[in-house]
Amino acid sequence: MSSAHDWINNPLDIVDGMFASGWELKVVEFFKDKLKEDTLAVPSLNDIPLHYLKPNSLVKFRCLIQDMFDPEFYMGTYETVDLSTKAKVSTPLEAFPHVLTPVCLQVDLNSRNTVTAERQTFYCVPIPGENTWVKEISFSSRVVPSTSYVPTRQKRSYEEDEDDMDDMDYQPQKQREPNGPQNPAEQHGNGECKRQETEAPSNQKTSASHLDLNFPLPGEKGPSCLVKVYEDWESFKVNDTLEVYGILSVSPALSALADEKDVSSSMLDPTEYMETAEEQRVHRPPASLVPRLHMLYARPLPHNNPLLPLTTLEDNSAFLSSTLGDMMCVRSELLAYFTHILLGDALAAEYLILHLISDVYSRRDALPLGKFTLNISGCPTVASYTQRFYQIIQQLVPSSYYLAMSLQNMNQMRLIPKKDYVANRLVSGALQLARNTLLFLDETQLEQGQLDTTGVRNVTALGNVISWQKVDYDFNYHQMEFPCNINVLITSEGRSLLPSDCQIHLQSQVSQAQVEEYLSSIHVHPQVSSQLNKFRIYLSMARQLDYSISNEMTKSVEDDFVDMRKDDPESVSAEDLHRLLVVARLLSLSLGQASLCRDTWLRAKHIDALRRSRTERHKSVNGNEP
Repeated sequence: MSSAHDWINNPLDIVDGMFASGWELKVVEFFKDKLKEDTLAVPSLNDIPLHYLKPNSLVKFRCLIQDMFDPEFYMGTYETVDLSTKAKVSTPLEAFPHVLTPVCLQVDLNSRNTVTAERQTFYCVPIPGENTWVKEISFSSRVVPSTSYVPTRQKRSYEEDEDDMDDMDYQPQKQREPNGPQNPAEQHGNGECKRQETEAPSNQKTSASHLDLNFPLPGEKGPSCLVKVYEDWESFKVNDTLEVYGILSVSPALSALADEKDVSSSMLDPTEYMETAEEQRVHRPPASLVPRLHMLYARPLPHNNPLLPLTTLEDNSAFLSSTLGDMMCVRSELLAYFTHILLGDALAAEYLILHLISDVYSRRDALPLGKFTLNISGCPTVASYTQRFYQIIQQLVPSSYYLAMSLQNMNQMRLIPKKDYVANRLVSGALQLARNTLLFLDETQLEQGQLDTTGVRNVTALGNVISWQKVDYDFNYHQMEFPCNINVLITSEGRSLLPSDCQIHLQSQVSQAQVEEYLSSIHVHPQVSSQLNKFRIYLSMARQLDYSISNEMTKSVEDDFVDMRKDDPESVSAEDLHRLLVVARLLSLSLGQASLCRDTWLRAKHIDALRRSRTERHKSVNGNEP
């Protein structure tokens, strides 16, 4: 029986032992079985600097597929000749990663037993906008790399390596400030177009002083990775989030920027010399900065909340039943919390909860069903209210991004991914986000000025995300539509310039002069983690619950719609009914109910009537309000 040391630190020994007819399937099944027993024992590329990980060991990587490169051909099986005995042995290319052939062996490139195979390469990055609390909880039980491997300091890994880790002994990664910077715009690069760059190893500075890791969001840190996929790559697509388990390969011969190329490098990919220099630079970056991960197994991530099981709630009935009983109580606490944050406005707090659990659960033709973009207008512009508001939301959702809608950001940022045909890669943009990422648009940062061509394109792209939950990627000669599932929350003074599914005007119970003092009382205290964790579980779980409407309730809703239109047919439109149905669905899920009941439907009608009445009153007071 293989020990953990064997299958994690030396997975290639397992592969070699299985090399025979049908060995690929046996290898994959072996590691799948092992990972069912213990995934926590596998070191993570997201958490541990690369130079502390043993080459050719088993690692995991939680990531988003940012790009897919062209298929590669490689020598899946080759024959070696022992120079001393002249004996020939057929060998898998160490099954997956590049391992240099021992000096005593010579590869027979003309052997008839050579088998050419095909694989796909995914360029993967950490999940964009993943918040600090997710990483802290995910890696609280840190896996210390094998003590039998002595890390080298000759090469620098990703920017996490900038922490105090100069000792040879492995030290825990320094914890980031839980609350982040005071200004969220600083955290995300303040909209500047400067991309994440990482210093290359010293022996490669002359040929590649900087390497663009192509992160979608400015200011992101962590490793990017070339994931080699050998089976079923058709089941994956761009922007999927995965947890990949594979064999780590960091051989210098894999880099197109290496000072010397040997036969083994071209043997891995005979098309290498058919590529342009720019394409080689992008597709074969230094392995010490962008490691290769040869996939053994990958599981799609339905979410990235570490407090919830990755299985569906139906498959985890124990967790479902234990949590459902608490949902009403947690909802009441969260409503009070949000009411305090929203300056005493309980109705706005109610709608904020509905927004945070919204999800595109289906698409009917071009219409995404379930989206619920919320515009909270009337936000104070004093005391950095919207930035502080975002910091609090950031503590509750797994992934988020703050975008200040300043004129500079709109005119300079790259929001839409674009195809670079010279380098043959997809250059990322800030709207290349994982599903259920919260996009916080701060319109209070608007100022007078003229949008240029880029600015108009960016505002149009934001409108498409809100209305259609899609991003049209720029392929120069045409646009390609990529569906998305992004929760867009807009804060503004007046009604937003962008479309929204629902607008509610903030009815503050705090005077402008007291806002600064009031905000200091709602500062986030991360040490109260148990309370925050309850909120985090609640918001993620409510989104995953199943929902249905019985035939009886459908008939009741139809009757109500007819009654509402009797006195004034113009008072309630089909669009209003659709919004009401969305609110009723989200209200049911927020209460832990899997189906719509009469009481919840009446409550949805009531809060919608209150919201509309408030909006009408605000229009009459402010004639410039649309």
